[in-house]
Amino acid sequence: MANPTKKRAPRVLIIGIGNDHRHDDAAGLIAARRLCARKLPRVTVVEATGEGTALMELWQDAGTVILLDAVQSGAAPGTLHRLDARAQTVPTRFLRCSTHAFGVAEAIELARALDQLPPRLLIFGVEARDFSQGTGLSPEVKNALPIFLKTVAQAVKSL
Repeated sequence: MANPTKKRAPRVLIIGIGNDHRHDDAAGLIAARRLCARKLPRVTVVEATGEGTALMELWQDAGTVILLDAVQSGAAPGTLHRLDARAQTVPTRFLRCSTHAFGVAEAIELARALDQLPPRLLIFGVEARDFSQGTGLSPEVKNALPIFLKTVAQAVKSL
């Protein structure tokens, strides 16, 4: 018999990653806030700075995790990316490192080594242009957000 006092993990945990005071680095946070406002069924949305151990703690009991973040791959700003972290390693240069030098990519690879990755871990990224101090997204990232949100929402519905 199931323990009625134990809280069930959400079907999908969306983690928006970023910093509101580093221009395009806020893209993951903004996307998470907009998805939260949509009140998608059986989806929990949280925000995080991208610090690795905090991420590992957040996804500890989740079945499906979707990370939303600004990325740097060398592609044109505003380009959308999707990675299945269970199927492939995540290049450390792809996801900006936190100020603690243990960020998203490092957390994923450590969790993989410790066999602590969630059963499904997807990363949705938008190619950033500006990580300097300040607020407001670059025009390329701002213009990409509606498609980014639609892509993530479609992925959630297909799970």
